[in-house]
Amino acid sequence: MVVAVAASATAVTGATAASGSPQERPLQASVNGSAAFRLPYMEDADLRSLTFDAQAAPFSRPIPGVPSGLPTDAHGTVKISHFSADRGITYTAEGTVDCLVTAPGSATLSAVITDVSAGGPKWLGQRLGFSVHDGGENKPGRMPRDRVGFPWDDGVNWTIGADTHMDSVNSCMAPAAFAPVTKGGYRVRHADMPLWPRG
Repeated sequence: MVVAVAASATAVTGATAASGSPQERPLQASVNGSAAFRLPYMEDADLRSLTFDAQAAPFSRPIPGVPSGLPTDAHGTVKISHFSADRGITYTAEGTVDCLVTAPGSATLSAVITDVSAGGPKWLGQRLGFSVHDGGENKPGRMPRDRVGFPWDDGVNWTIGADTHMDSVNSCMAPAAFAPVTKGGYRVRHADMPLWPRG
């Protein structure tokens, strides 16, 4: 079943902290914003959006065999909404971010789903991966240049094949940001991952 985010997307200006000296770059990476988007391979009247509020938190999530946690550790939320025109219903889901990796103008993150509205897909406890392309500041009268990627919708679901969200193969894995944003936008603040702690 397809689920996505309701088109009540809040406009967020895209801007990338991709240049400048190390002193000018943020200490922690982050992805923020809300946007509606369209599927480039499907025409329908559905309304979809994704909202991200994610911040890097390196070495904050100890796991078996890696008590220090990982340099990709992160926290925050992902909100998913999808208005189905055929059913006249808006499905929603929410997840807790556990991984974030950025590059100038782009990010990949993952979240473990903690809540799904009635009739939605069986995602509780699963980890889903997302990608974001920050195309820069929105220009008046022009379509946003941001894009987003996610692992469901008509076979674009190869990143959620694991049985449980603890499968580390799924952490921060997502398809490329293939879906063009139609309203709103995202801001990616890039920061390089820190070195592993010594000892």
